[in-house]
Amino acid sequence: MTEIKKPLPVPDSESKPFWDGCNEEKLLIQHCKDCDKHIFYPRAVCPHCMSDQIEWVEASGKGKVYSYTIARRGAGPAFADDAPYVVALIDLDEGVRMMSNIVNCDVEAVRCDMPVKVVFEEREGMKLPMFELTE
Repeated sequence: MTEIKKPLPVPDSESKPFWDGCNEEKLLIQHCKDCDKHIFYPRAVCPHCMSDQIEWVEASGKGKVYSYTIARRGAGPAFADDAPYVVALIDLDEGVRMMSNIVNCDVEAVRCDMPVKVVFEEREGMKLPMFELTE
């Protein structure tokens, strides 16, 4: 039987700095120099003030679980062996929200508002940001 590979992100011109940072185990997000707000997902202009004065900054990697679900069946054949796993929305301390997985824990232990920190998981030469519970 042929091994089914998990899909990997395909960086584009706007997201390449984010993925390059992940490969260096740095969680990079954007910051608007005009309105002083952080931005995620990567964009060409600030969604808050429409400025193009955006820079990349390293996030703390800390946050809280906003919401989550436990996938008890894999989302397709490539993820079948991973089930059960947690897919979560994480509110980073910088004020942006991102979707990721919570790893290295009992899936039944996850709750909203639990503190988390970023960890990086390597897949086929690319590092992906995941989160672990910190308490």
